[in-house]
Amino acid sequence: MLRPQMEHWSAILRCLSLSPFWRGVWFMQVIGLGMAWFTPLIGNLSDQYGRKALLTLPVTAAIIPLAILAYSRATNFFYAYFAFRTVTDMVGFASINCLALAFLADNTRADKRASAFGILSGVSTAAFVCATVSARFLPETQTFQVGAIVSIASAVYMRIFLKDTKLEKDGEHLPLLSQTNVDHQDVESSKQVQNSEKIPSVLDIVSLFRDRKIVSQAAVVVFFSSLVDCGMQYSILYYLKARFHFNKDQFADVFLIGSLAGTVSLLFVMPLLVEAIGAEKLLSFSLLYGFISWGIYSLSWSPWVPYALALSFFFTYLPGPCIRSIVSKQVGSHEQGKVQGCISGISSLTAVVAPLVFSPLTALFLSEQAPFYYPGFSILCIGSMNLIAFIQSLMIRSDPCTAISNSSSDNPSNVVGASTATEET
Repeated sequence: MLRPQMEHWSAILRCLSLSPFWRGVWFMQVIGLGMAWFTPLIGNLSDQYGRKALLTLPVTAAIIPLAILAYSRATNFFYAYFAFRTVTDMVGFASINCLALAFLADNTRADKRASAFGILSGVSTAAFVCATVSARFLPETQTFQVGAIVSIASAVYMRIFLKDTKLEKDGEHLPLLSQTNVDHQDVESSKQVQNSEKIPSVLDIVSLFRDRKIVSQAAVVVFFSSLVDCGMQYSILYYLKARFHFNKDQFADVFLIGSLAGTVSLLFVMPLLVEAIGAEKLLSFSLLYGFISWGIYSLSWSPWVPYALALSFFFTYLPGPCIRSIVSKQVGSHEQGKVQGCISGISSLTAVVAPLVFSPLTALFLSEQAPFYYPGFSILCIGSMNLIAFIQSLMIRSDPCTAISNSSSDNPSNVVGASTATEET
């Protein structure tokens, strides 16, 4: 009886003894599942308790893993870092961006949100560029120390200078009702209803997409466009290393060039294009541009081609802010956290799907057992997800008047701007 059990556990240990690449894939899949669960929850709770209170949790938690390796890089401390990093990424990796978008939507007119979201994404991309450049010059022993200091500074800055948004909701002054002649049973039932709305169920999320057609269409676009981003993370490095023998410094250079182009497009080009053609048309154009760009990338014939194409990825960073601005116009201020959290959760699911599909496909066409010679075929397949998202984006037709009225009705500070935009229309 012991022999089958021993064979069973031996098989499990062999599965756990994977290459570093597949261990990283498993790690990201666990984080992806956690983000898909926690991000909608945190976003919905921010509608109840405020953005600042919920933003404090992931921002503060992100300090812990960096502080562990900043203190010591011994083996035991690395295991502790790995455990805390897994938990903090599940809770806060996507939640910080989700809450920042919801906070920005609370304080920005509906017709200006696409530009504002683009600037926020541009700042995030610029931070990635600065971090990559800093890592080149910092000693390896000081990398986590500097990271921990920067994380602490961001948390302190957020707590001191960020002003929370006051969201008026029904039942906000329920404790005051108990001092009047209102029946005690009615007050208790009202509290139960209010508490039941704080944690979203699966049916709540399904109804959000069922009742709002544009949000459901945008969710499809988000899934396929995020599938491209996540699939490239697992395939492009493998492809460049096997095809052109790239090392880690060359990888960093390619990503740095692409991030610089994305920063410029998000900060300076996107606000102009949104004003000229609108977020919906810009979304469709950027998705089609991404499909064509990745199709050319799959035909790379020389090591200089990835560098040149990385500089040309000018519009591939624009779909995210465009989609976020479109869905934010479909709900009021009291649902911004929920809708942004659900969109982030759908995007996080691609961290589970992408490596299972595209990593084996990349390995197959880079091996001698490929059915036909096309080393970049997996890159073409990943890029084709942008074509599917492009077709779906053509069906999105938002009503700007309805979007403005939804925003102004929940945020009184936007009434003047909304009325001005309506008059201009």
